[in-house]
Parts: sequence; C-alpha cells; structure tokens
Amino acid sequence: MLLVLLFALCACSPLSAQAGTVPSVEGKVFSAALDGTVGVSMENFVAAVLARAAEEKGGLVIFRLDTPGGLVSSMRAITAAILESPVPVVVWVSPQGARAASAGAFILQSAHVAAMAPGTNVGAAHPVMASGQDAPDKEMKRKITNDLAAQIRSLAQLRKRNPDLAERMVTHSVSLTAEEALAEGAADLSAPDMESLLLGVRGRRVLVKGEEKVLAPESGTPVEISMTSREKALQFISSPDIAYLLLTAGILMIVLEVMSPGGFVLGTAGAVMVLLGSFGLRMLPFNWAGIVLLLAGIGVLVLDLMVGGIGILSLFGLASLVTGGLILFRAPGGELLNVSMSVIGGMSLALGLFFLGALFLVVRSIKKKAVSGREGMKGKKAVVVEDMRPEGLVRCHGEIWKARSSSGAFFAKGDEVFVTELDGITLVVRGETGKQIPGEEKEE
Repeated sequence: MLLVLLFALCACSPLSAQAGTVPSVEGKVFSAALDGTVGVSMENFVAAVLARAAEEKGGLVIFRLDTPGGLVSSMRAITAAILESPVPVVVWVSPQGARAASAGAFILQSAHVAAMAPGTNVGAAHPVMASGQDAPDKEMKRKITNDLAAQIRSLAQLRKRNPDLAERMVTHSVSLTAEEALAEGAADLSAPDMESLLLGVRGRRVLVKGEEKVLAPESGTPVEISMTSREKALQFISSPDIAYLLLTAGILMIVLEVMSPGGFVLGTAGAVMVLLGSFGLRMLPFNWAGIVLLLAGIGVLVLDLMVGGIGILSLFGLASLVTGGLILFRAPGGELLNVSMSVIGGMSLALGLFFLGALFLVVRSIKKKAVSGREGMKGKKAVVVEDMRPEGLVRCHGEIWKARSSSGAFFAKGDEVFVTELDGITLVVRGETGKQIPGEEKEE
C-alpha cells in the first residue's frame, strides 16, 4: 500500500511542479504617454521606450493611449514591437475622455493587458479613404478592409479577447465605451488611476513571446519616459490639422511678402511655417493634388486682390482651399487621416474675411480721389521760400520743391501760390495775382 502511494506521489509531482513554476516578471514599471496621431514619431518613440525597458530588465511597460488614429504602417510597426517585446506591455486608454480610435484600437488589442479608464472609448477602426486622385477603388478598399479585419481578429485571438467584436470594429465601425468593452471582452480591466491599474495587473497571467508569465511589477511610482523636445515637435507637426494650417498660412505670408516687401518679417515667418509643414508632410501620406489646389486657391485669392475684382475669384479660391484640404492626405493603407472640417472651415472663413476686407479697401481706394502723389499735389497751397524769376523754391506739404510760375509771373519770398501741375520734379504754380519783384522787369 505504501509503495502504491509513493508511486502516485511520484507520478503527480511533475504536474504539481509544472503547475507551480509559472515564472513571474518582476522589475521596474515604465510609463509613457502616446498622445496624438499614430505616425512615424510615435512609432520611433514606442520602439525607444521598449528598448530601454528591455535593457534595464523592466517588469512592465504602461502606455497611456489617446489617439484619433493614423498611419497603418506605423500602427503595424507599433503592434509588432509590442508583440516582440520581452517586457509585458499594458496599453491603458486614459485619461477620462481619451479614445483609442482607428489605429488605436489595433494597438490596444496588441497589448498583453488592455485597460481603459472610465469615460473612454475604443473602436471605429473602419478604413476611410481620402478622396484624392490615387484613392483605391472599391475592390482595393474591400481588400484593405479584409486585411485589417484579419489583423485585429488575430490580435484579439492571441490575447484571448473577443475576436468577433474586434473584427466588427473594422467592418462595421463599432465603437465601445470602457464599460461595454470590458463586458463584451474587448478589454481586460477598467482602471480610473495608476494605483488601481497596477493593482489590477498584479498576479495576472500573460503570454510573453509564447511563454506564459505572471505579472509582478514593483510597487511605487512608475518611471516616466517622455518624448524629447524634438520628438514632441515632430509629433505636433505630424498632425494633419497642424500641417494644413502651417502650409496654408505659410504660403499666404510668402505671397503677401512678395506683393508688398517690408522688412522680410512676413516672408521669413512664412518660410519657417512652410518648412515645418513640409516636415509634417514627410511623415504623412500626402496627395500632390491637394498641394496644387492649396497653391491655386491662395493664388486666385491674391489675384482677385490685385485686380480689384468683385469677389467672384475669391469664391473660387476658397472652394479650391476647401477641396485641397479635404484631399490633402491620401490613405492607401486604409488609415483614417483627414484634416478635420472644423479646421478647414475655420481657415477658409478667416481667409475669406481677410481677402474680402482687403478687396473692399482696394476698391474703395481706387474710387476715392487721390490725396497723394502727382494727382494729390494739384490745388495744394505752397509758400515761396526763394524769389521766383519765374523759377525758385517753394515749401509744399512740409517739403522744399523746385517751382516754376505757369504764367511767367514773378513771386517774392513769402508769397502764397497754388500748384497747377507737376512737371517731373518741378511744381508748376500760379498765384492769385502775379507781381513783379522791385527792380526786376518781367521778360516778354
């Protein structure tokens, strides 16, 4: 009987050992914010954070996510980096009011632990094509949609979440609140703050590069990793809205500087803005047709201002600006990457009011009687400052002018005369009555 018991214990001991030897992941907790458009800048930042965590043998990386979406290529790179990370990754949609839309939904599903703060949402990952000249046809759009649906479904299956629901985020633009995502299996836990998040992940089993591990992060405040100033600047200008504003305003400033040179302030500021906008374009899939329409729109607005038209050209210019903004960024990979209508509308309204106001001033100045220059000198009073025989000097508008009597009459110093015309740089004047200077005889 004793031998039977010993045999049974020996047979069970490997199973018991196997069940109790799931390795734990201990170490420092790193935290970083992923805010804004998913693009090259965010992609590089994620790679840098994961590399540092791996180098320092960290126990957990927490990404605080708030994004409207972005490039599919960058999204794929970020999800691949998370999948290959030797350090477990928590993607936490926070703070309250944040979202993991479009590409953000893929990043959330790729995480070892998907967490959401109350008041956040996830989903609406259906690919939206820009309407540019190279926009894919319906068949290509269907292929892209199916490809992205398969990817997010695969991620959800890997992390043991709801693959059907994840797929509908792409195919049917399903969007969920934090509570709905947790109830339907699209998220793992809800956490209003960092303390509750760390408490919720502690002891949780995750699959890290094919090996099951137990999360045992260190207590205390996580090590915060922030973007450098350069990375923040690149992330800022890589937003479609910011790139559109920089390009439009910069081009306009350069055009105005060329039209009316004055200290190069406008031209310099415009050149800097165009350069910054160009950097943003390098990180975004822009459409050349959109660039051409922006240039054409500003050109037409300036042309209307120069010719002093009645505003018809300005309407065409504004229409070109709106259309250019709508198709400025193409989406060959299916990314949701459009300039928001509020930005396009605001910029178009501001430019429209500016050019219509300037046009009004130009037309009014054309119709208004000249008060300066050659025409403005006619009829003005002048005072003789040097005897005129019949030529001399007069003071007009506070300036000394060479003058000549229109009738050949002589005028003494201090006499008042009136300008009849401007002959080159000589004023032709007349008096109420010409009078001879004593001792001089008028030449016949």
